[in-house]
Amino acid sequence: MEPLFGVLLGLILAVASSAENNCTCVTNKWTVCAQDASGNCTCMLVGSNHKVDCSTLTSKCLLMKAEMTPLKEKRFRGHPRGLLDNPDCEDSGIFKARQCNQTDTCWCVNTARVRRTEKGGKSLSCSELVRTSWIYIEPKHKKRSSAFNVLEVANALKHLFESRYKLHPKYIAAINYDSPLIQIGLNQNDSEKSRCDVDIADVAYYLEKDIKNDSIFHSDSTLTISVNGDALDIEKLRIYYVNEKPPEFCMRQLVSGISAVVTVVILTAGFGITVLVVLKWLQTRKYEKVEIKEMGEIRAPSLQLP
Repeated sequence: MEPLFGVLLGLILAVASSAENNCTCVTNKWTVCAQDASGNCTCMLVGSNHKVDCSTLTSKCLLMKAEMTPLKEKRFRGHPRGLLDNPDCEDSGIFKARQCNQTDTCWCVNTARVRRTEKGGKSLSCSELVRTSWIYIEPKHKKRSSAFNVLEVANALKHLFESRYKLHPKYIAAINYDSPLIQIGLNQNDSEKSRCDVDIADVAYYLEKDIKNDSIFHSDSTLTISVNGDALDIEKLRIYYVNEKPPEFCMRQLVSGISAVVTVVILTAGFGITVLVVLKWLQTRKYEKVEIKEMGEIRAPSLQLP
């Protein structure tokens, strides 16, 4: 009876250990996960007490904050000494409208944390977090003997955004392909985005990390894009962000910048005019010398007496 009990106990422990190992966050490697007594898996973000929903993407702000944790530890131990780009997040996980570094320098950002104002001090006021409504993504794949089929590339990328990045197809505005360049347009306005929808800024961040071989997904999930059985290998990536509202600039700095440009233009124009006047004068003087010489040669014979 005792040997049988030992075998059963060993099986129970093995199952429990396996369940514990399966308690991971597929969409975020920057988490610490644990199972409770009921078998539920709870994942917390590294460096904070923020609970992560592993069924969807984690916000870019929380990810950037978690990515700073190892750097903070190294700095505490006396390794790096530079400024850390540690973002300020709202409780909901989005960026705060005003971001500051470890000095007194602050600036206003959009939902992708791209600066949209001039830098200022702690007194800088940012009234709202402006939404990034358009994101243009331009991947470039490696050279190959023949181009992919345009429709097959579009279908493969749509499937990628829907399955891997949880993006609803209505936010994929366009996908164009002209080998080796691919153009992807994502459009998402505040009025149409629901609470359950992933943000296109988070999608772009996940994709960027995937392309750079620094995936945010769990370690056993690597990016693979297949077009009709052939691998689509991305070697370069550019991302452009467009806001719902235009950028705001400090008028004094804008005026000083315009004044500097005007001054340079005036000085350049003045220098050009001076050069033209000097050249014109030299040409006129040369012409006069030639004319005097020719007149002298004409008049010279008339001075001879018979």
